[in-house]
Amino acid sequence: MSDFMKLVELCKEHRIYIQTHNFPDPDAIGSAFGLQKLLECYGISSQLCYDGRIDKLSASKMLDVFQIHMFSYESLKPDLVEDDYIICVDSQKHSGNVTDFVGDEVACIDHHPTFVEVEYRYEDIRITGACATLIAGYYKELGQTPERDVATALLYGLKMDTLQFTRGVTQLDIEMFGYLFQYSDQEKISDLERNNMEFNDLKAYGAAIESIELYDKTGFSCIPFPCPDALIAILSDFILALIEVEVAVVFSCREDGIKFSVRSEDPEIHAGNLIHDALAEIGNGGGHASMAGGLIRKEQAAALGRYPKDAIRDMFLKVLDEGSI
Repeated sequence: MSDFMKLVELCKEHRIYIQTHNFPDPDAIGSAFGLQKLLECYGISSQLCYDGRIDKLSASKMLDVFQIHMFSYESLKPDLVEDDYIICVDSQKHSGNVTDFVGDEVACIDHHPTFVEVEYRYEDIRITGACATLIAGYYKELGQTPERDVATALLYGLKMDTLQFTRGVTQLDIEMFGYLFQYSDQEKISDLERNNMEFNDLKAYGAAIESIELYDKTGFSCIPFPCPDALIAILSDFILALIEVEVAVVFSCREDGIKFSVRSEDPEIHAGNLIHDALAEIGNGGGHASMAGGLIRKEQAAALGRYPKDAIRDMFLKVLDEGSI
């Protein structure tokens, strides 16, 4: 019996919810969709769910193109009970960007490093460029040919999370790209990859450019107005593209607090460890060696004092100066 079949056995005779992180991106959506369709092959039905918002144009386009139905936590909350089973996909419980739903988180399939240990009844946590790689691997291992839309959604998520195979790529990602490519719809991929920027995004780019401060090889940019998670991540990639920058820290002041995105192309600086240590006493964060995210919640942000931008900069520089990452 394969590991995945253990998950199938676990899910039998239970209501199943597949939960992504709070602001699902194409990799999270494609992975959840792919898992849902694979479980259906074994008679297991499920619902896709999330908290937060679908705030990335590429993500909302993906839902439309593949007719994927994802339900908000608020819409499901009245019906959820403690005995419902939840599978965390592209996320881990207590990771900081995942709401604790009513229900039992029995399984986790994720490609991020673990910062808070949790015991699951089924666990597949491997460091890869995209969670879609892990889901594609199940199809290949089990000899289940993915539907055309499933293969396309997984392939798109894989390309997006690895920044077109330029970030965090592993050998398994490459292998799964080759596997998915033969079943995917390249015309849909091209359509999804076109026109993924909205006019309002330009304001955030302008703020990032105007506010950038460079300390040695680390660039800091503050967006003084609410900015979606996905756009903050894009802006951190944008800042990292500067030849003078090897570590980018971008943060946005929002109603829920201060949201961060960190990027590193310095092999000696682990982005996930950097943000985890920098925010340890006031927020939470984590991620991969090259990309990470975090949040200082609104109620904690007051501790930053009168000059929060300076306080944030100093927290990160302190960790970098200590060289313990």
